Amino acid sequence: MAAKDDRSTPPPLPEPLAVAVADSHTHLDMQSGTPAEGLAKAASVGVATVVQVGCDVPGSRWAAELAAQYEQVHAAVALHPNEAPRIFLGDSDGWSGQQRKAGGAAALDEALAEIDRLAALPQVVAVGETGLDYFRTGPEGVEIQKESFRRHIEMAKRHGKALVIHDRDAHEDVIAVLLEEGAPERTVFHCYSGDAEMAKTCAEYGWYLSFAGPVTFKANQPLRDALLATPLDRILVETDAPFLTPHPYRGRPNAPYLIPVTVRSMAATLGLAEDELSAAIAANTARAFGY
Repeated sequence: MAAKDDRSTPPPLPEPLAVAVADSHTHLDMQSGTPAEGLAKAASVGVATVVQVGCDVPGSRWAAELAAQYEQVHAAVALHPNEAPRIFLGDSDGWSGQQRKAGGAAALDEALAEIDRLAALPQVVAVGETGLDYFRTGPEGVEIQKESFRRHIEMAKRHGKALVIHDRDAHEDVIAVLLEEGAPERTVFHCYSGDAEMAKTCAEYGWYLSFAGPVTFKANQPLRDALLATPLDRILVETDAPFLTPHPYRGRPNAPYLIPVTVRSMAATLGLAEDELSAAIAANTARAFGY
């Protein structure tokens, strides 16, 4: 039997939610077990729907195929902000595990054309995760990220799909690009990481904010302040599994079945009944993604 402190051991099943919710952002292709097992486990605790998010061309194809197979799965397709520079500039240090050579503009165009094709599919509800990430990619990749971001925004608007934003250490630039290009009618900040003032700005534009495991971390009061500043009709919840496992299971494998842990923490922060928040989240997610 695994020791309790074994960080590879999946956390236990939480008590089921009485009102079913959606995991607005997950990566089933990066989790252990089969998608069917993960979806069944999630459903058993009241997580009835998931948005499976692609980060590159193969992952986006996989997301679209899974969503075609399972009614409770919706797909989002995109080149992650870190993927675009890797395609263009190459990956000589092998960070992605692929040791790719520089492909330049032609390779990026080819990849975006495939994302565009996938975005037209009916089971694909969003273009994303796209945006800017200044943590992983250096200055040489910034303009490539911005160009990719702009093209994803155009794609989302043309196909009438939601836009899913990845924003890491790039708050001001992400908002600037969205305003310059004109954000799609339905825009979701995945794993929201800004402060309360930014949350108020997002609310002014009608953007949705999706909160993940970090909102449960004891040191993250500024993120809870941002949650408190977000209108109830713009709040979503996600796992970003297998990453960002909520407290008290931080560092162990995350999966959609752990959404109730985050929902209960958020309800406590907001001073709302669990069922009231769950009902709002369910309605918000369906509206944000148009399913």
